[in-house]
Amino acid sequence: MENQEKKRILHVVEAFGGGVFSYLVGLTKKLAEKYEIYILFGMRDQTPADYESYFDRRVHLIQVKNFTRKIDPKSDIRAFRELRKLAKEINPDIIHLHSSKAGAIGRFAFQGRKVPVFYTPHGYSFLMENQSRKKCLMYKLIEGICAMRKSTTISCSVGEHRETLKLTKRAEYVNNGVDVQELQRIISAVPAAPENAPATVCTLGRITYQKNPALFCKIAAALPQVQFVWIGDGELRSELTAENITVTGWVKREEAIALCMKSRIFLLPSLWEGLPISLLEAMYMKKLAVVSDVIGNRDVVHNQVNGFVCKTLDEYVAAIRRGVQMDADCRAYIEHAYREILSEYSLDVMCGKYDEIYQRALNACQKD
Repeated sequence: MENQEKKRILHVVEAFGGGVFSYLVGLTKKLAEKYEIYILFGMRDQTPADYESYFDRRVHLIQVKNFTRKIDPKSDIRAFRELRKLAKEINPDIIHLHSSKAGAIGRFAFQGRKVPVFYTPHGYSFLMENQSRKKCLMYKLIEGICAMRKSTTISCSVGEHRETLKLTKRAEYVNNGVDVQELQRIISAVPAAPENAPATVCTLGRITYQKNPALFCKIAAALPQVQFVWIGDGELRSELTAENITVTGWVKREEAIALCMKSRIFLLPSLWEGLPISLLEAMYMKKLAVVSDVIGNRDVVHNQVNGFVCKTLDEYVAAIRRGVQMDADCRAYIEHAYREILSEYSLDVMCGKYDEIYQRALNACQKD
């Protein structure tokens, strides 16, 4: 199919880093054969320096110079105008907005166009526990006003979908998925850990309030005989003070996966989530998942079915002790989790569902 025959999808994302970045890499890679894809993005500290190398060469990447993370009326108005100008030049058939900033500006910038508009929150801002109650109410009010625009919200987990339904009935959900073929290629190059290797607990991501490094440190301190590894870096690195914690800093993807493969348990004590790609990848790598009881985590991990969902320090400690011993139940949880990734959380499944949603919207436009 030649480029001019392909329908054009325009993705707009201010938060071009972390899990959202990985999600877009996977989604666009799978759909680049069928659609002509453009991404308008804002640079973040966590945006990889070589971000272009992650994407299929057919994906068009365009930086939005006026995107800022914080609410700034002057910059936001400039971003609004810049988005409209760029979209006019691209002339997309579908617009898909990602995360709160792009979702808010985009749903106003593109309202009235005869083009289907979709929005994926990737974790609602009003659920962030590091914000004041007043600020969370403001974020929820903004989301409620934006939800009144003519657009459809596609949540990335069933828990996020339930929150969406409180704001709008124009809602669907597609679980995040991982590229198991690409992941397996990297895993296959990692030497197997010795059978007598000490049990290690790892996590992966930016060391921020959301990821709860303070609790991670308390858990490690309660288990001094177990080694803990935080793969990543961030502004709260100083909170990881327990002597049995190693912080790797930022490393390339292949090295991060290799470090995770050497661990037995994947710990994610987050205060809030969308549906973390790192968790899905760890479950595919057959690491025992020990996670907090929040939206996203509890949507994919079910307590003592395919991992552990914890609420208290004692519950985390008990779950990790069982993981260190690796009893028969824990082995069963790991296998259950692995099978669920293949059947429900693979990139092929995710992209197939997005393709169905996009096609329905395009067909509806042709009938109008």
